[in-house]
Amino acid sequence: MSRSIALPAMAGVFAVAAGMAFADCADDAAIAAYVVDYMAKTPTAALIPDGTMEDARCTQDKLVAALVPLLGPVIGYKAGLTSTPAQERFGATEPVAGVLYRDMMLADGAEVSAQFGARSLFEADLILVVGDAAINDATTAEEAIAHISAVHPFIELPDIVYAEGQPINAVTLTANGVAARLGVLGTAVPVGDGMLAALAEMTVTVRDAEGAVLSQAPGAAVLGNPVNAALWLMSKGYVLKEGDLISVGSIGPLLAPPQAKGAASVSYDGLPGNPVLSVTFTD
Repeated sequence: MSRSIALPAMAGVFAVAAGMAFADCADDAAIAAYVVDYMAKTPTAALIPDGTMEDARCTQDKLVAALVPLLGPVIGYKAGLTSTPAQERFGATEPVAGVLYRDMMLADGAEVSAQFGARSLFEADLILVVGDAAINDATTAEEAIAHISAVHPFIELPDIVYAEGQPINAVTLTANGVAARLGVLGTAVPVGDGMLAALAEMTVTVRDAEGAVLSQAPGAAVLGNPVNAALWLMSKGYVLKEGDLISVGSIGPLLAPPQAKGAASVSYDGLPGNPVLSVTFTD
């Protein structure tokens, strides 16, 4: 991962390595138990339920190190709770950040079990592709979009993992990497003139297998514009590089696979080509 370690809040794992006490990370036994349950798709105990955000970031670093051998290298980052309703649902006052792994990405039209995780959900999302490292100097969405090479429609398939009754909030979600499990990646849409406005103004609609609308929201539901997710990550010390993928967060509510009645499609009306992608839920 590419993170600035100049910020103590983002440097828990480095502090531990140096024998310092910046953060009280989950211990190795808790990380190992979580990984066993995660891979078995078994609901598990929340990581550091009484911890701080510094503890959560340190714990996430340890968890990522444990999951990379199983899920492939980190290929980017995810911003979560990027809408006001999502923050209100989980008692957060700002977004949270996690990572994306190479092996979590599925092709458009993928078939997955409706029980693909311990506590499976799905949501409309969007991926930004970092065009070059100069994005790190951007301070506005207008500046940042010049360093984004493409966007991908994206159906994220998150997995809360934590068992019923366990606390699910900004701290525990950050600790587990913001519930990363799988995602359906659509065809890249190159960034051209007018893309910044299109991202805010697009209408993102989720439909079930029968065509009924499950949710509908504008791109502006994500921090006013999905590109602001990249700015928020950088404000928290993340250093982006060419090719990094950024999941901007839910464009609309979290949904459960049974609501899709076997399949879900997501349309992005207002993006060039009005792309649509889909996922089929089996079982």
